[in-house]
Amino acid sequence: MFKFAVFGNPINHSKSPLIHHEFAKQTGIKHNYGCICVPINEFKKSISKFFSQGGLGANVTLPFKQEAYQFADELSERAYFAGAVNTLKKQNDNKIFGDNTDGIGLISDLQRLNMIKAGDRVLVIGAGGAARGIILPLLLSGAILTVTNRTNSRAQELVYNFKYNGVINSCSISELNGKYFDLIINATSSSSNKQMPIIPSSILNNKPRCYDIFYQKELTTFLYWCQKQGCNYLSDGLGMLIYQAAHAFQLWHGVMPNITNIFKKLQ
Repeated sequence: MFKFAVFGNPINHSKSPLIHHEFAKQTGIKHNYGCICVPINEFKKSISKFFSQGGLGANVTLPFKQEAYQFADELSERAYFAGAVNTLKKQNDNKIFGDNTDGIGLISDLQRLNMIKAGDRVLVIGAGGAARGIILPLLLSGAILTVTNRTNSRAQELVYNFKYNGVINSCSISELNGKYFDLIINATSSSSNKQMPIIPSSILNNKPRCYDIFYQKELTTFLYWCQKQGCNYLSDGLGMLIYQAAHAFQLWHGVMPNITNIFKKLQ
């Protein structure tokens, strides 16, 4: 029986067990971690059984992050605003604490890469669950956010939800022409399908830093397009993946692992 595990469907592709095995080896902390593929519509049953049988912590990936949000007894501020949970922890009183480490994972990686600083004009492409998870940490870092989405009303909804947490506005895709940003983040799933978000190339005229939260061995479709437009400061989301795992590990054990070696291994 695993004490820690990642829950999802599909899950066989997950790098989480490898990452957490490396964290355990590095820190010397006993960290029995595995994968659990959950049948659709059985997340609550599966996660309840896991914790009742001695589970201490869980990562949650697609498509169960919203269900994990509902399952948690208590939520961190960032999980509450994201409306999704990717990390669960059984507390001493047996209540389940829910957190979302995706956004802080992104910020940690952007800082590692020197891709963000306070006051940067940041464009977030997309208004789905991935975007929700990163907006609060971006605002808390001092970024000035613009959210754009194929359906503008969804971007406007995010602005309404986060307007008291920092400077954030929305912009329809048709209004992007002539606007300039220091950092552009692709928070859509387009690259996973070898597709491109429909955005004008003019937003790359000032050669901004470009980040895709999706990751793969070669350049993602989005990053390849940015490179073709002359942008050279590029990164995919591999570092974000490792950092969100590191922040989960820290929540469970109180120790923040070093990601350098695991990053080189996964690259």
